[in-house]
Amino acid sequence: MTLTTEEWVQKAEGDYDAVCILRRSRKPARYDAICFHCQQCAEKYIKARMNEAGVVFSKTHDLAILLFAVLPIEPLWAPMEIALRRLSNYAVTTRYPGASANGLAATDAYKICSRMRDLARTALGIA
Repeated sequence: MTLTTEEWVQKAEGDYDAVCILRRSRKPARYDAICFHCQQCAEKYIKARMNEAGVVFSKTHDLAILLFAVLPIEPLWAPMEIALRRLSNYAVTTRYPGASANGLAATDAYKICSRMRDLARTALGIA
């Protein structure tokens, strides 16, 4: 694994750790942060896989765009499209006034994040 890929993985794991800590608190005010860090974790894992394969990617938070770019090397990730589109909304939407996540959204984001994390870690050969 390249050093840059390892850095992407470390950053993704930092977001995942934050999610796990925030989920334990069960305070509604933390739902937005949970959703945001779930999106960030998934984004960084996709970028880690792309980096490892030498796929050039843009600076985007749109997980569907990243997914389409990685599909040539990870075609089995295609079923994640709809879920990743939902998760993409948390990159920006809930970061500002006017929209907030609830417990159901936080749980959904966590499930999507965990699935994407598992897929990426398997593809990268991480136990």
